[in-house]
Amino acid sequence: MKVNKNTQAKGHAKSQKWKDVRGKRCRPPISSSELNSSPVMAKMAKEHQATVKKKPTVKRLKNKAKSVSNAKKNTPSSGFKKSDTHANGRSEFTMDESEDSQDWREYSEFIHRNGVETSGDMEDVKPGRLEGEALHECAERDDRQNHAVLVMQKDQSLCFRGKCFLTCLYGRVEVMGFTIEEGQQSYPLFSPASHCPLTITAMESSGHNRDDRMEASPILRKYLPSASAKKLVKKIRSNSSIILLEPMETPLTRFLSSFTDLTELFSPPMSELMSAVLDTPLNGLGMIPLVKDIEGLKMSKSYADALNMVVSACKGDMDGYAVILVCGTKNVGKSTFIRTLINTLLNHTTSVDYLEGDLGQTEFTPAGCLSLSTVREPLLGPPFTHQCTPEHMIYYGHSSCDSDLDRYLESLKSLWRRRSQSRETPVIINTMGWVRGFGFQLLVDMIRFFPLSHVVQLAHSGVTQCPVLTPEFLRTAHGCQTHPPAQTALAEFTESHSPPRSYTHLIVQSDFQGVARQGTAKHQRSNEHRELSLLAYLSQLQSPDPGPVRPLHSLTPYQVPHTAVALGVIHCEVVPTHMFYAANASLVGLCCLGEKVTSRGGPVLLSQAPICPCVGFGVLRGIDMVRGLYFLLTPVDPSILRKVNCLLLGAISLPSCILTTQPGFEGEMPYVTTDYSFDLTGAGKLRVFKGLTRPSQMGSQ
Repeated sequence: MKVNKNTQAKGHAKSQKWKDVRGKRCRPPISSSELNSSPVMAKMAKEHQATVKKKPTVKRLKNKAKSVSNAKKNTPSSGFKKSDTHANGRSEFTMDESEDSQDWREYSEFIHRNGVETSGDMEDVKPGRLEGEALHECAERDDRQNHAVLVMQKDQSLCFRGKCFLTCLYGRVEVMGFTIEEGQQSYPLFSPASHCPLTITAMESSGHNRDDRMEASPILRKYLPSASAKKLVKKIRSNSSIILLEPMETPLTRFLSSFTDLTELFSPPMSELMSAVLDTPLNGLGMIPLVKDIEGLKMSKSYADALNMVVSACKGDMDGYAVILVCGTKNVGKSTFIRTLINTLLNHTTSVDYLEGDLGQTEFTPAGCLSLSTVREPLLGPPFTHQCTPEHMIYYGHSSCDSDLDRYLESLKSLWRRRSQSRETPVIINTMGWVRGFGFQLLVDMIRFFPLSHVVQLAHSGVTQCPVLTPEFLRTAHGCQTHPPAQTALAEFTESHSPPRSYTHLIVQSDFQGVARQGTAKHQRSNEHRELSLLAYLSQLQSPDPGPVRPLHSLTPYQVPHTAVALGVIHCEVVPTHMFYAANASLVGLCCLGEKVTSRGGPVLLSQAPICPCVGFGVLRGIDMVRGLYFLLTPVDPSILRKVNCLLLGAISLPSCILTTQPGFEGEMPYVTTDYSFDLTGAGKLRVFKGLTRPSQMGSQ
């Protein structure tokens, strides 16, 4: 693709600090000169450094520990880049001067001499949800640095709505299966109203023979004023954890909040307003704690058992690598289970491969894509918070595959062939919630296509919503492309990786509130989830610098000649003379055909939907018929964009807010019209179904 563009430089956004004027001003902390004069505090800092350096930051399945990278290569659309305002437990604890330095030293020594808790101290340690007065007692905020420090005891939890950066300063905490330890980097947490709220849970400390109060004192003193640190050090006991919470503002969050309907996305929904705790040290940071009446992630016994069994198998001596297929009906918790499984595996290995087979609720891309990704960072939020470019992707162009089953299956096979069979990384395969009729036959085919080690089947209400997919059942089941006896459709498997003759089948009974029902509150419907993922992808078009969000018409597009790329419509049939009308102001997949595009001087139009690699997406902002140019907006890097020779238009449309929110116009808004009648016959698109036999056609064959 030949491109020409004058546009601003793109880059990662820096974390934006903001001030909250509601809190009191605190006294300045002690200086490093006075602190270093204290042999007690110097010894404490030295001991803490030695302890932290012994902590591994990421564990592997079989190999030695590998440190976590600070570069978030797997989550570019979130746009967060945090400045090194703290050391994650690795740097020296230096403090500023204050008139109460001597008082603090004496207080620290007193705590060291009296470090054993009294019976009265132990009585106020209660496991469970932190809320109300308990939250006030164990959390303190520094208004000058605009962050809060929270002391948690083992098995205590904090469930919240909002967004923040979390750093574990001491001990260990767990979020969605991922363990965050002292010495690791800061992690972004997203808990919007569109999904289940996140829960932070304190875990048992992995250290032994540690003087908790002596080690925690300099940490608290580093991040809090003296009075606040003294208050929290009284809460330190064996197995205490200390976390630092900071506000988070990224290009993604700024872009989403610019739309009127999304301004309250990170606030509690109406059903949770009465359960929100509004007067805590955390509220001004963008976090709203919830009382125990609101459930976070609820794991049934079968849920936890399945997670433990799969993780244990991956850690054990398997013959080859684990390939786990997760299936189940709609709204049964497949995506949440997969995110928790990936996070749990990342406690033991550096990466997990993920094959996306759910067109409607994709994890890392806009809807309508099949993809193969390597996950290296924990997934601590819903899909729209970690949009990224997969290693391999195919644009199917629709949120459902019922119109062309063969193309769906062939696309999945193509993605699997692109994966190196020498990799020993665990693979997780996601599937659609279509488990009846042809959808069930697709599941049968997928189980036969891939060399599975585990099939996790999610169900609810004590029963499965389709036949139990055991190895015994597969011996007689019929698929769309395969039939008994079980056969392998990919010839490559017989040469390099023979599929196992059997696999472990696990049934998970989901029992969370609202299971099998689509959410009815704002932002909780599946179509709204798809729009959020697409908006998150398009947020990469915005400048990383703070400032107002730039509307569609103010962005500088690429100019692409008609003769350089082919244009195709893959979700329905469009006559060639109407192709440009259909594509204008639409989302297109940027794809790479295997053959060179040749033109006789005019535009190149495709008559069939190809199965080819997709490198990203763009908005076809305009078409110039006189000069023969497409005007394309895309966040894809120009070095990759040069390989693109095909634009594919699918059924995934731009969210209406992108077009209706265009400030700066005094007349008719671009791309928006009201001069259209939906009452006309044939006003809607005509869907074409391929590979499906209708009941009315049964008798004619």
